[in-house]
Amino acid sequence: MKIDLKTCTEKELWHYVAVHLKKEGIDTVLVGGAVVSIYTDGAYKSGDLDFVTMDLFTTGLEKAMNKIGFKKQGRHYIHPECHHLFIEFPGGPPLSIGEDTQIKPYEVSVEGEIIKIYSPTDCVKDRLASFIHFNAEECLDQAVLVAKRHPVDIDKIKTWCELERGKEQFEEFLKKIKV
Repeated sequence: MKIDLKTCTEKELWHYVAVHLKKEGIDTVLVGGAVVSIYTDGAYKSGDLDFVTMDLFTTGLEKAMNKIGFKKQGRHYIHPECHHLFIEFPGGPPLSIGEDTQIKPYEVSVEGEIIKIYSPTDCVKDRLASFIHFNAEECLDQAVLVAKRHPVDIDKIKTWCELERGKEQFEEFLKKIKV
């Protein structure tokens, strides 16, 4: 797969990196703000891609990233041609959103490889987690952007918010998506 690293979108870079890692035997799930960017067709720009590896003991990650030109600098992987986006592996497994560890990511086939991403519902929960726990208003706005563009399971989001002690934040989210 070839992409122009100087101008690629979050979605193009996700496909490129996730397919490469899968071929190297490293299974990942795209999480975080880049998922919002993908689900909003670029209406939101994240600046980075967060991947969670699905294996407890992932070996060869740095070597695999080096093969496609990404070098580790601190906690980030940076490519000399891709100044607008960088890659991060913020932890895992297990894949979780708040206290919920029963996350089932969407599977997408790209070039014959199955790669994974948060579902729109889990993307909304992920953004609301930052709103609930860190009062990050911008994350509420991101959750609203996704919910207005994709079907989400409102009951599942409500139940999750209640378990996270975010009933008021859920009500605020609900008001914004119904406007």
